[in-house]
Amino acid sequence: MADYKTKDIRNIALLGHGSEGKTTLTEAMLFAAGMIDRQGKVEAGTTVTDFDAEENKRGISISAATAPVEWKGTKINLIDVPGYFDFIGEMMGPLRVVETAVIVVGAVSGLTVGAEKAWAYAKKNNVCRMFIVNRMDAENANYEKTIEQLREKFGSSVVPLMLPIGEGAKFTGVVNVLENKAYSGKGKDLKEIPVPADMAPAIENALAEITEAAAEAVDELLEKYFEEGELSHEEILQGFSAGMKSGSIVPAVPVSAVTGVGVAKLLDVMSAYLHSPEEASFAGVNPKNDEEIIREGKTSEPFSAFVFKTIADPFVGKLSMLRVCSGTLTSGTALYNSSCEKTEKAGGLFLLRGKNQLSVSQVSAGDIAALSKLQFTNTGDTLCDAANPIRYEKISFPEPSVQKAVYAAKQGEEDKVFSGLARLQEEDPSIRLEKNAETTETILWGQGELHLDVIRNKLQSKFGANAVLQDPRIPYRETIRKTVSCQGRHKKQSGGHGQFGDVWIEFRPIGDTNIDFEFEDAVVGGVVPRNFIPSVEKGLRENIKKGVLAGYPMVGLHAKLYDGSYHPVDSSEMAFKTAARIAYKKGCMDASPVLLEPIMHVEVLVPDEYMGDIIGDMNKRRGRIMGMNPVDGLQQVEAEVPLAEMFKYATDLRSMTQARGSFTMKFERYEEVPADVAKKIIESAKKDEDEEE
Repeated sequence: MADYKTKDIRNIALLGHGSEGKTTLTEAMLFAAGMIDRQGKVEAGTTVTDFDAEENKRGISISAATAPVEWKGTKINLIDVPGYFDFIGEMMGPLRVVETAVIVVGAVSGLTVGAEKAWAYAKKNNVCRMFIVNRMDAENANYEKTIEQLREKFGSSVVPLMLPIGEGAKFTGVVNVLENKAYSGKGKDLKEIPVPADMAPAIENALAEITEAAAEAVDELLEKYFEEGELSHEEILQGFSAGMKSGSIVPAVPVSAVTGVGVAKLLDVMSAYLHSPEEASFAGVNPKNDEEIIREGKTSEPFSAFVFKTIADPFVGKLSMLRVCSGTLTSGTALYNSSCEKTEKAGGLFLLRGKNQLSVSQVSAGDIAALSKLQFTNTGDTLCDAANPIRYEKISFPEPSVQKAVYAAKQGEEDKVFSGLARLQEEDPSIRLEKNAETTETILWGQGELHLDVIRNKLQSKFGANAVLQDPRIPYRETIRKTVSCQGRHKKQSGGHGQFGDVWIEFRPIGDTNIDFEFEDAVVGGVVPRNFIPSVEKGLRENIKKGVLAGYPMVGLHAKLYDGSYHPVDSSEMAFKTAARIAYKKGCMDASPVLLEPIMHVEVLVPDEYMGDIIGDMNKRRGRIMGMNPVDGLQQVEAEVPLAEMFKYATDLRSMTQARGSFTMKFERYEEVPADVAKKIIESAKKDEDEEE
């Protein structure tokens, strides 16, 4: 593939709801441009961008994949982004490296939640937006109705740049509104035809909308439009370009990815009207002094690149996908990772079309490529010229909301499982691994249950490591509610030296469960020798790790040693430790012990219409509503909910709100478990203990 100049490059992320045809559309564009000999099918597992075994098995996209297309002197870097919400993390990297987010919607399904989310993320990342109305060949396809839905949600910025000739089985071509030209057929059969007479009013109306939007995008054009009532073709194009950049113009085009009708003209639109990286500029900081630097997207600038995705392959090694932000990258470029302050040496420079690696000698500013075998570089890192260092902002990934405890399926394979998960975390930073110190479990966090299931399967297929995922153990705790005094007496004769330790300890609640244990020495008169008192404290500290109700750690406990007795020969440190244990078990059982559970502070963001369902569901989960606040057109519900009730919440929230809701959760405090719930927990703990014995 030739080395394209910056002005001839287009970087485009294909976004939208799952199963709207993004992968099929990518395939159709590759086929129309002659990049592939035949158009693959998702259901057959033969598409370029769905090449992972998990993607082929499930028939959905799981990872973002690039597919460069050469079209009439332009290089269009397509990034096919998964639409399922469990893989939302795959959208974050591509949106940092493209100029345009193309949102695919169905001509039958119309506006979807996935399209809404794609719009919101594209807007947040300040990239141009465009709509493709796909499946125009489907029965009941309705382009006009779909455009109306988009306008109702996103405003009058949505303008039809192309109109369909026919719909459903009669969808045979498209009309370019700006050119006032009609085209029918596809591929080699594509030809210009006279504009259908019955479409003249619709074309005129669409052109008026585009002209008005173009005028509003540039002040000078707006003045002329008010004075003369019209703009020249060149002025419309000028305003159109400015409007797309500012977000005040969002063009829409109709296609059928399956039949190929409209695909070639879509490529024309992308090459002629979408922004190149030529005008891009990137804000970063100098890693030496944190001063802001603006780097222009030109080959004359010092080299810098941003790594937006990592592919972990056990055979090929690590592939780092990047956007060259400035300068030129060659296979011999000296690489400096300013994010981790390390010098890197790449194994090779490639363009990726799906899984196929096309070796190249150089890549210009604005282009997307991949480097192999970088040792220190991860997703979100900046590569640059060491003499002119710059560091770009890291990628912000959504917080994972579903957690599972992960175990090796076979004993002895723990290292294999966790090293494989660490590699997959490089590939997918939207997952998180953490060790729970209290339960000793390793917790795998993800965006949804499907996401975690895919990770487990990838672990097996890529690294041969079998893992088991299950609900994490809840770190309950125990405490006491009243003050008691108790004797712990240990006396044993076994011939020769015996064992003797005798203590009186007062146990009382501290009232603060953030404090585990306090020990007070109140012995007077030497009834317990000074050298044995540390043994009493040590015995208590060892035993509070297991509470008296269900074996969970005891917290908020104050123990005062105030009396006891000893034997001059038989007393020992071990005897007093044992006496302390006896006192602890007897005393705490008499001190009205209770079970405590972790309470989480939960913030849920939902549209107004789901508020009733959310609040009702929170009540079912033993939650307490703490407040409600309007946030960015949504309602934020603040609640305190037991952790035990939140494990399936991500899935349930998605179901209740048609995936429009989101939530965050953090630990707040420990609170007493209701008696009926505590009874079940204690019975379960005792049952587990009996089975272990």
